[in-house]
Amino acid sequence: MNQGKDSLRQTAPRRQVLFGIAGGVGILATGSLGLAAPPAAAAAGGVREPFDFDTGNAPLEVFGPVSGDPVREAIMPSDATLIIRFSNLVAHSWFDAIAPYHPTAVGIHADLGRRPASERATNKHRNIALMYATYRMYEALLPQYSTLWRTAMASVALDPDDARENTRTPVGIGNLAARNVLRSRLHDGMNQLGGHGGREYHRQPFADYTGYQPVNTAYKLRDPSRWQPAVVTKGNGIFQVQQFVTPQLQKVRPYSYADPREFRAPRPTASDHHNRRAYKRQADDILAMSASLTDEQKMKCEMFDDKFTSLGAAVGSASGNAALDLDGWVHLHAVADTATFDASIAAWYNKNVYDTVRPATAIRHLYGKQPVTAWGGPGRGTVEIPADQWRSYLNTPDHPEYPSGSTALCAAEAQSVRRFLGTDDVTIRIPRSKGSSAVEPGVTPPEDMALSWSSWTDWTRDCGLSRFWGGVHFMPAIEASWDMGRRIGDRAFAFVRAHIDGEV
Repeated sequence: MNQGKDSLRQTAPRRQVLFGIAGGVGILATGSLGLAAPPAAAAAGGVREPFDFDTGNAPLEVFGPVSGDPVREAIMPSDATLIIRFSNLVAHSWFDAIAPYHPTAVGIHADLGRRPASERATNKHRNIALMYATYRMYEALLPQYSTLWRTAMASVALDPDDARENTRTPVGIGNLAARNVLRSRLHDGMNQLGGHGGREYHRQPFADYTGYQPVNTAYKLRDPSRWQPAVVTKGNGIFQVQQFVTPQLQKVRPYSYADPREFRAPRPTASDHHNRRAYKRQADDILAMSASLTDEQKMKCEMFDDKFTSLGAAVGSASGNAALDLDGWVHLHAVADTATFDASIAAWYNKNVYDTVRPATAIRHLYGKQPVTAWGGPGRGTVEIPADQWRSYLNTPDHPEYPSGSTALCAAEAQSVRRFLGTDDVTIRIPRSKGSSAVEPGVTPPEDMALSWSSWTDWTRDCGLSRFWGGVHFMPAIEASWDMGRRIGDRAFAFVRAHIDGEV
């Protein structure tokens, strides 16, 4: 694959770190990856050592150490759809901010021209533009941490109040890059500002405007083939009924294709309760898996369920393996984040089309109070349990089952990065300490262990299977998403590659 000499100079940043989500917000989540936490000076807004604008990587080395915890606190309670969206917006601001310093690249959201070769000799101008683009995006997306973002700017002697917008200076280019991304995406169908339909007062960001209503209620199953909202609790005495999270995502404008109907998944016939034999078989497969879960499978379920760790660790590892220069690092993240963003749209389109039943509902429908053999809860192992008390190892997500959104994200990211780097090889290793399970704390795993993969193929496979192991998806949903995600990964790579090469 031809990346061009300026995109891969093999001059890696001084400090390669695995970051929390592929590019974008939450670039560092060191604790989740079992890495050393940043030093106190970094957490307070400084950096480990004086930042070198000529050779460094500003998003990674300046914003990275201070953004992990606040971003997790603000974004992690949200569904993957919002995590992926925020990540994409920031990664695209990076791409557009450095495009003027690349020999051929053209911004995704706006063409900000081409700066002279003398300004491309080092990373200095790129890093200044990246600092302002990152700062403006974080200020727009997470304004509650404004003091932290301003301190990060001041730590490298940059003025956060410099609001120039022009194509002649790195400050102006960084500010423009962020503004153009926001202008392009704040009204793209996701209702990010909460004012869809002319709502002026008490706006509700990301509220549904499609009129989606579930066929089933949490308390009455009218159609065993369709999604049923669950009653969920955090164990604090408060119980809530799930709502389909961001069903309007199906209407959001993608980057690399025109219409998500192009990726219409095959009808999931086994989820039709009239097809009783197939319906029962796939539910029984979930129960059998629940009864035989291994510690490694449990830890992989939890790791892939955490999008900050799973998607971020994979791209961070690939970046480190390839020893990318700053251009290549930014371009890799633009590729990966475009792929996951577009895959999320296609997945949510199909979820709206099919609105299919989750395993927990199907198992209760089939077996009622009859005993089944399955995982009995944290620390309980495999037991005989009334079917209406069965729970999946992972929490059941708040949207219809088919296809698997998580699998689509992994497959799209893997294929796009595979195409960008020209190899299926990747070394991903995520340590997990004894008893570190969030589901079975203090119990699983019984000893320190490491989750590892040596190829994108294996990583994508386990990402999909983790949704089956965790009891939240039937296998047809995973198989459909492997195919859909791969195809979208190809599209995303081609889209970003064209912008890198200036062929748009």
